[in-house]
Amino acid sequence: MRVDLFDYDLPPGHIALRPVEPRDAARLLVLRPQLDLSIEDRLVRDLPDLLAAGDVLAVNDTRVIKARLLGERLRGGYSARVEATLLHPEGPAQWWALARPSKRLKIGDHLRFAAAGENHLETLDAEILAKGGEGAILLYFGRTGKELDEQIERIGQIPLPPYIAARRPADPKDVEDYQTLFARRPGAVAAPTASLHFTESLKTALLKRGITIQAVTLHVGAGTFLPVKAVDTRDHQMHAEWGEVTQAAAETLNLARAAGRRIIAAGTTSLRILETAAGPDRKIRPFTGETSLFITPGYKFKAVDALLTNFHLPRSTLFMLAAAFSGLPALRATYEHAIKTNYRFYSYGDACLLFPAPESRA
Repeated sequence: MRVDLFDYDLPPGHIALRPVEPRDAARLLVLRPQLDLSIEDRLVRDLPDLLAAGDVLAVNDTRVIKARLLGERLRGGYSARVEATLLHPEGPAQWWALARPSKRLKIGDHLRFAAAGENHLETLDAEILAKGGEGAILLYFGRTGKELDEQIERIGQIPLPPYIAARRPADPKDVEDYQTLFARRPGAVAAPTASLHFTESLKTALLKRGITIQAVTLHVGAGTFLPVKAVDTRDHQMHAEWGEVTQAAAETLNLARAAGRRIIAAGTTSLRILETAAGPDRKIRPFTGETSLFITPGYKFKAVDALLTNFHLPRSTLFMLAAAFSGLPALRATYEHAIKTNYRFYSYGDACLLFPAPESRA
């Protein structure tokens, strides 16, 4: 499909720079395309009333690491400022990262990172082993394992999305705001934003309603923010992300499906790992590894019956996924309604509860 079919205009004032307080006070737009394009305005805290007893809510338990590293390139007695956002580990002491600026960096360059405002009391050194496309570099650190992870956590910053970082710097409040209630397993460089809306009170209300909350894992990569630059979706190379559906999780989800109960994905990341693990028979199997599943209209969904998600960037793979789930015309109408009625967009913004278009089901 042509990528420009997934474009839309968003006034900058609709981009949320902070989450609402409390988190479950965010607005929730409910779309039921199978009911003659029914659009309903609710709140996230209404979610227990919108789901049914016995539903299983699949949440992503990934935890955002402080993946944004600030420092300098050291070469021949001269230095230059550099920024690197970690993408994913390549080995015990190696990480792929996105560098800015990247064109002047060379293989063999020495980089030294330090915490902002700490007078360089602690530093983390790395060497560039390789360069890739889109500003990617392969970094080798002089340490591994827990020692490296802890130093990255001390020196790094929360990697806010570009549309927020361009308008304000990250601050200590983001350390809490950009983690979800379910964050357990470190490894993401971007938050699974649909779950940013959950509070302990909302979680309790869901459990009282008889809704099961089941964790799966997908470590969200920085590629989630990259626009699709190809003219046609067939020419886009999807970024890979590591994920896991455990044996216990697969059993819980399959038992629910066998009993005629629904699986609700909290976020596109939960949906992608579940669809990766699902077979043609719609059964979900244990899965551990990388997925580069790229979902566009025409895809037949096997694992998920409804999707809780935020509003996504135009021309993004996430907008395409949502269009595949509820139908592109219905999603475009939904976004038009959201803009007209002043919904807040993107990571810290409001949410949608999307039900599937009939033709999207396997």
